[in-house]
Amino acid sequence: MSITEQSAYDLVVVGTGAAGSAAALEAAQKGLKVLLLEKGRSTGGSSNYTEGLFAIDSYLQKEQGIKVSGTEVLKEEVEYSKYKADSRIWRKYIDTSAETVKWLEDQGVEYEGVQAMGDGEATWHIYKGMGDAVIHKALQPKSESLGVEVHTSTSAIEIKQDSNHAVSGIVIRNEATDEEQVVDTQAIVLATGGYLNNPEMMKNLTQYDTSRLVPVSSGKGTGDGLNMGWNIGAKHYGTGMAMLFGGYLRDPNEPPFKFIASQMNTAAGQQPLLWVNETGERFVDESVVYNFSYAGNAMYTQNKVYSILDQGVLDKMAADGNFMGLGVYVKRGQKMDKMQAEIDQAVADNKAFIFKADTITELAEKMNLPVETLTNTVKTYNSYAENGTDQDFGKDSEYLVPVNQGPYYAFELQTGAFCTMGGLQVNTKNEVLDDAGQKIDGLYAAGNDASGLAGDTYGPNMPGTCVGYAFYSGRNSSDNAAEYIKSTVKI
Repeated sequence: MSITEQSAYDLVVVGTGAAGSAAALEAAQKGLKVLLLEKGRSTGGSSNYTEGLFAIDSYLQKEQGIKVSGTEVLKEEVEYSKYKADSRIWRKYIDTSAETVKWLEDQGVEYEGVQAMGDGEATWHIYKGMGDAVIHKALQPKSESLGVEVHTSTSAIEIKQDSNHAVSGIVIRNEATDEEQVVDTQAIVLATGGYLNNPEMMKNLTQYDTSRLVPVSSGKGTGDGLNMGWNIGAKHYGTGMAMLFGGYLRDPNEPPFKFIASQMNTAAGQQPLLWVNETGERFVDESVVYNFSYAGNAMYTQNKVYSILDQGVLDKMAADGNFMGLGVYVKRGQKMDKMQAEIDQAVADNKAFIFKADTITELAEKMNLPVETLTNTVKTYNSYAENGTDQDFGKDSEYLVPVNQGPYYAFELQTGAFCTMGGLQVNTKNEVLDDAGQKIDGLYAAGNDASGLAGDTYGPNMPGTCVGYAFYSGRNSSDNAAEYIKSTVKI
């Protein structure tokens, strides 16, 4: 008994997130016979939680009068990566990004509009219904209508090659029965979403203290595609980066994704207010939160990080809105009408991440921090707020809000992370390269499995670049796979 309906396919796509779903549909629209594999029970992966994609010169930006220079974006992103990003890949990605937005609309994707994030450019094309709607109401139904064969609970475990080292097949496994099958194919697109959820790979390939990292994702990014590629000689390239997004609460009794839409979480981890470390000292200009990747980096300079909020600033955010949101889950400037109830419930439930006290002295004692240090930190910070000048780190006076109205709250923050990027070096055709820089015939990598877009820190000034690249690179992989397959047909 076989797992698949047929024994051979033109193209096998591994992973059903933005990259894999786009690759499968693009290939089907080009007339290829496609097998789409998902190791989990449901499709979409972490792409289900995405909010929108990057683009330059889209029809939506033109309608809103938004002008962003593609060349300036390229220069900024490559410089931001310390030139670890591939300028050629960025050029092609930027030049086709508007067409990607339109292609998605043509498949049935609806948009809310274009916006910026933090201090970044307005490149973020927000789609209605999150990525879940993009995949399950548009891309996957259309793919299936064109004959794409989709299998869930089915893993890819090994790539087969012929005597010329070209892709010739793939070994797949039914996760429910452990049955294995070799499927013949001329081309494979690896779109398995990186390795954020593989603790061993994170420990070995990154510098992060994984005990303080909170993966907020589908949980399925375990490096499967990377390992398959490396096992047949693909170059190990561009690992080490996770997309951090600053402070995040951890509750061992709740799944991490539960807090992503929590106003308490946004108040605790995403505001440019007062942070202290494990000794009660302030250590950074907290407005770093406007660049969420930098915020994550800053947190890792300390052994522990706490945010300190007083009742005054909580009341202000409830009445007037927050300073900084968390994507479209909690929007910037949104009135925090549920925040106090969420905080009160966390205190009542004695959650390990929250501390409440009537005085700073009592708060320090509950946090097990040096009382004198924390009280002096708050006293100094309040003097800066009164004078309107941060003499330590130069934070803008707009964010120097005094901490002087009890009760007082402290939140222990971990560092949130959404995905990794990189692992397989690709060229502008998304062909996977070996150690000699030569393409492995028939093998492509898309989305977070592919290197070339970032250095050691994700660039949030152009929001939506990660998922936008996933859609683009998935399609680009299939376009080039179709050309490759056509070139190998014997007349």
